[in-house]
Amino acid sequence: MSDRVVIVGGGPGGYEAAHVAAQLGAEVTIVDSDGIGGSAVLTDCVPSKTLIATAEVMSELSGAAELGVSFLDLEGDPAELIRVDLARVNARVKQLATDQSSDIARRLVRDGVRIVSGRARLDGTNRVVAALADGGEETLEADAVLVATGAAPRTLPSAVPDGERILTWEQVYDLTEVPSEMIVVGSGVTGAEFASAYLNLGIPVTLVSSRDRVLPGEDADAAGVLEEVLRRRGMTVLSKSRMESVTRSGDTVTVTLTDGRTVEGSHCILALGSVPNTADMGLEEAGVVLKDGGFVNVDRVSRTSARGVYSAGDCTGVLMLASVAAMQGRIAMWHFLGDTVHPLDLKKVSSNVFTAPEIATVGWSQQAVDAGEMQAEVVMLPLSGNPRAKMQGVRDGFVKLFCRPGTGIVVGGVIVGPRASELIHPVSIAVAESLTADQLAQAFTVYPSMSGSVAEAARRLHRF
Repeated sequence: MSDRVVIVGGGPGGYEAAHVAAQLGAEVTIVDSDGIGGSAVLTDCVPSKTLIATAEVMSELSGAAELGVSFLDLEGDPAELIRVDLARVNARVKQLATDQSSDIARRLVRDGVRIVSGRARLDGTNRVVAALADGGEETLEADAVLVATGAAPRTLPSAVPDGERILTWEQVYDLTEVPSEMIVVGSGVTGAEFASAYLNLGIPVTLVSSRDRVLPGEDADAAGVLEEVLRRRGMTVLSKSRMESVTRSGDTVTVTLTDGRTVEGSHCILALGSVPNTADMGLEEAGVVLKDGGFVNVDRVSRTSARGVYSAGDCTGVLMLASVAAMQGRIAMWHFLGDTVHPLDLKKVSSNVFTAPEIATVGWSQQAVDAGEMQAEVVMLPLSGNPRAKMQGVRDGFVKLFCRPGTGIVVGGVIVGPRASELIHPVSIAVAESLTADQLAQAFTVYPSMSGSVAEAARRLHRF
């Protein structure tokens, strides 16, 4: 008899686990209430990055004149104003998300995975009860359960979204009118990405940051470049400004700060962090230990404290990235089904902030080096000297590499610039495979190319 795996939640942690489990011969059922793909596909990662891709096109068009490209209207007069049709943009965003969800669901069915539409709770460690979307209940027996229920936007009693002008990041895709002034509260990754995107769509943006800089959790040099670019392009950045409340009167949204100042706009996005979707699921009754805030406590192979119960994704609070959720799900199934498994290593995770410019990181950080947690030599090479960057009119950004003294092994890197998410891959490989800076430097790069700066930075770490 095949092992029975029940997965609660259809996001990256859930559907990637399902693929692995089905491939290894298990009988797999996914219970999902929001749509296959979860928030990553339907309301978060795929939609936001699609919106950002549109913003990137507008940003590139706005800089075309420097490259000698101009636009004319039907009468042949100069046309420099670029406008966004937000209704069309958001319709496309939602359609792409729906299509992606359908693609994933079809692949699951093709793999033999059963999809149950409903809301699930654990009844002990070997049983899941699903309240079905069309009524009734179904009890599913399981040899292993994977909880992959994700997280939802955090809100406050003093800042309640109305879905029209006070919005969470999941609600912005219903906008049909272009905001006259967008206020973004929160300067972490989500807040910075949306602030950058709407700015590049030609919308005035005010970013309210409770910290002394944007992206307080990212590389300080990288955050400094981004903030300088945002301010130069016209964004108002209010540093050390904590939100007290957000209220609406008609078409005006007012953000009141704790020092008494107020900021007015037509719309406001709340980027206040996330809360895990773990309430009322029977987790603690089944012996699953929850951490502060309700996140599921897991080890590096995705096990919870309850035998046979695993967890993956944002509900664990480990590192809220779709790639990490997917890997946690795969690791859980490899472990349970006895396949070769390597515990999750967060020092090999590459991540990206999809602002303009992008910020990509992998491995050990500058903060860890400065704190003495890792001994490393550091080289930072501005992109302004890169031939391809000059051709494209790119002036902002850099490549930073960290390597161990003596061995020269690459242990981390930061890239700031256009498509940094693509440029970080060779550095990610170097970190994952413990390559030396010399080995990274000696690999051929195309001339001219942005990636040439990665090799050049590695060459500067060479020691005789």
